[in-house]
Amino acid sequence: MKLNKQELLKVLRTEGDNDTADRVAAQLPDEIDTDRDGDALAAVGLDRTQLMARLAGGGLGGTIAP
Repeated sequence: MKLNKQELLKVLRTEGDNDTADRVAAQLPDEIDTDRDGDALAAVGLDRTQLMARLAGGGLGGTIAP
């Protein structure tokens, strides 16, 4: 799954998770591919399961791309 980094940052900051947002901003590419960037996501404290849960809850809106 692909995510736009700016949209992910917006969700994280809205949820008050500024530390994770700062790590995402510094370490991840503008377009995040959850398969390709799985290790980088884990390094900043996120994993695919967490992202999927946020997506299922509508936290990232329409930012996913096939």
